[in-house]
Amino acid sequence: MTFPAMIFAAGFGTRMGKLTQSVPKPLVPLAGRPMVDYTIDLLRDAGVERIVANTHYLGDVIEPHLRARNIKVVSEAPDILDTGGGLKAALPALGSDVVLTVNPDAAWTGPNPIKRLQAAWRSDMQALLMLVPLEDAKTPRDAGDFSLEHGEIRRNGSYLYSGAQIIRTNRLNEIMERSFSLNAYWDLLLETGPLHGVVHKGGWCDIGNPAGLRTAERMLQDV
Repeated sequence: MTFPAMIFAAGFGTRMGKLTQSVPKPLVPLAGRPMVDYTIDLLRDAGVERIVANTHYLGDVIEPHLRARNIKVVSEAPDILDTGGGLKAALPALGSDVVLTVNPDAAWTGPNPIKRLQAAWRSDMQALLMLVPLEDAKTPRDAGDFSLEHGEIRRNGSYLYSGAQIIRTNRLNEIMERSFSLNAYWDLLLETGPLHGVVHKGGWCDIGNPAGLRTAERMLQDV
């Protein structure tokens, strides 16, 4: 089952230092290609036709690139809205109560994580998050984001959120703020029932800083 997808491409990328002074983070080269192109390729390979991306920082630089790849652009100028607010603002363009969301600043190897999410999604779910075991992440973290038991997830544990999920959007309007994170929306959903998770069976690397970028390039070269 395919759903429209949202790529979060509005951030400032401040942890990337000089790499994002004149280039938005999703266009920073990863093994010779803009990192967002890997995300677009994963979505297209999984049969996703409608893809929306939000923009803010250096929007005039990234928007032509996205449009050239047939991505619908939703500009957040003048205010950046964070992930939850950005998703809420993009709902008219997405046109669905169930959507994929993907962070472009991650590298993947192994099975397509989007296809895995699509195959595991059930109509009774509120959200299905792609997780990575803390010990398998290529970039070190001090703690995980979630625990996972019988397919259900709770806060805190030994799994990291990878940046890809399928999520119902029908309760976003219950959050009145314009700018808020997906964490706030997950907390709202958790008040009424569990969220679900599946584990990626391949390599994953968070590209949060230049060290993460170098690690991701080494991971891709080793495939």
